[in-house]
Amino acid sequence: MTDTATATTRATVDEFYRLLGSGELEGVLDLFAEQVDWNIYGADTVPWAGRRSTRAEVAEFLTTLPGHLEREEFEVTRLLVDGDDAVALGHMRQKVKRTGKPFASPFAFHFTVQEGRITRYHTYEDSHALAEAMSD
Repeated sequence: MTDTATATTRATVDEFYRLLGSGELEGVLDLFAEQVDWNIYGADTVPWAGRRSTRAEVAEFLTTLPGHLEREEFEVTRLLVDGDDAVALGHMRQKVKRTGKPFASPFAFHFTVQEGRITRYHTYEDSHALAEAMSD
């Protein structure tokens, strides 16, 4: 991969986290390609887990997730970038609104960026702990 691809990927993922942190969901959505390989691994009891393949499905996720979780802490501690691929490593702590239970987990988010648009977004987190926090 070229240095240009690495720079573009880093800039796109940095912008994703900047916009997400400021609540600019339209801007976040604009970073995604029309077709996307999106997967949030998790139990069937987690309403937002699963695959998505279009920008419209990503928009639905972005607008409904805040109704389920209250962010208490979210920190990217490392961003590894190589060409079109980036992996963000960090940790998060959230509260499930429906149950009031906390959810804390390390995470790894895998992005692929092509032509300045996110084409892949896969999450790796403690999905068992999240399913437990979702249960009554």
